[in-house]
Amino acid sequence: MNKLILRVSLWTFLAAFLGGALVYGFIAQHMDNTVNLGASQQERVVWAIAKGSNLSQVNRQLSVEGIISNPKVMSAYATLFSQTEIQAGDYWITSEDTARSLLAKFNSGDVVRRSITFPEGWSFKQWLTHLSSIDQFQSSDSVELGYLLKMAGIEVANPEGWLFPDTYRYTSADSVVDILKQAHRKMQETLSLEWKTRQPNLPYDTAYEALIMASIIEKETGLVSERAQIAGVFVRRLKTGMRLQTDPTVIYGMGDEYRGNIRRSDLKAFSPYNTYRINGLPPTPIAMPSADAIRAALHPEEGSSLYFVARGDGGHYFSNTLEEHNKAVQKYQIEYRKKEYQSSPQ
Repeated sequence: MNKLILRVSLWTFLAAFLGGALVYGFIAQHMDNTVNLGASQQERVVWAIAKGSNLSQVNRQLSVEGIISNPKVMSAYATLFSQTEIQAGDYWITSEDTARSLLAKFNSGDVVRRSITFPEGWSFKQWLTHLSSIDQFQSSDSVELGYLLKMAGIEVANPEGWLFPDTYRYTSADSVVDILKQAHRKMQETLSLEWKTRQPNLPYDTAYEALIMASIIEKETGLVSERAQIAGVFVRRLKTGMRLQTDPTVIYGMGDEYRGNIRRSDLKAFSPYNTYRINGLPPTPIAMPSADAIRAALHPEEGSSLYFVARGDGGHYFSNTLEEHNKAVQKYQIEYRKKEYQSSPQ
C-alpha cells in the first residue's frame, strides 16, 4: 500500500514537473520572440505608457497594435516573476526587442529622455518662450505665472536671474515646473558655493547682489577671459561711488520698447534699471548668468581701469581715465562705422 502511494506521488510529481516545464517553456518561447514593428520595417519607434496604466492594459494595447502576439503570456510571466510594476513615459521599441526586454524596460523606467538647452544670458521671458515652443510644455501657457513659480519653489517677487543656464534632460512625464525646479535648484547651489569662496572686501551685502552683478557681466561680454576684468571695473565703480553706466541694464529696463538701438533720450529717461541715472546696482538681475559670470563677480580682477568700450571684434578696450576712454570710444566707433559702411551693399 505504501509502495502504491509512493508510486502515485512520484508520478504526480513528475507530471506536475513536466507540465510546469512545458508551460514555462511555452511562456519563455513567447517572451523571447522578437516584436513586430509593422510593414514599415522601422528599426525603432516611440511608444507611450500613459500615467495610471497597468501592465494588463499595456500588454493589451501592444497586442492590438500587433507589436506582441500573446499579451496573456506576457502578463503571466510578469506575475510569475513579480515584474508587474511599470512606469509611465515614452519608450523606444526596437526591432530587436522581445517581450522579455520590453518588460524589463517598463519595469526599470528606461524611458526616452529628451533635452532642452537654455543659453547663458537669456531672460526669464526667453526661457518661457523657449519652453512653450515644445508641444509637451505648451499647456503651461494658460497657468498663472505666480502659481507656476510657487510650484517650482521660486519664492521671489522677480524670477530673473534665478535659473541656471544649462541643458536639462526630461521625460514625457515631466512638466514646465519640473524643468524650472531643476534650474532653480542648480542656480541656488552654484551661487551658494561661489558666495562661500568669494574674495574679501567686495561691495555686495548679499549673494543676491552678486547675482545681479553677474547678470550684468554676462550681458556685457561673451568672452570668458574678459569677465573678471569687466567685474573689476564695475566693482571699482561701486566702491568709489561712480555709476555703473552699462547699456544692458538700460535695454532690460526698456523691455519691449527696445528696438535694437539706444537713443540719447533712453539714457536720460528714469528707470530703476537705468544705471546712467541710478546709483549702485539695479533692483534685480537682468538675465540668467553662467557660473563663469558669477565667479567673476565674486573674484574680480585687480587693476585701475574704470572704463571699457567694445572694439567691434567681440572684445573690449579698457581705460583708466575718462580722457583715454573718450579717445577709445571715438577710435572704435569710427572704425566700426567704416566696417559697417564697407560691408553694406553699394
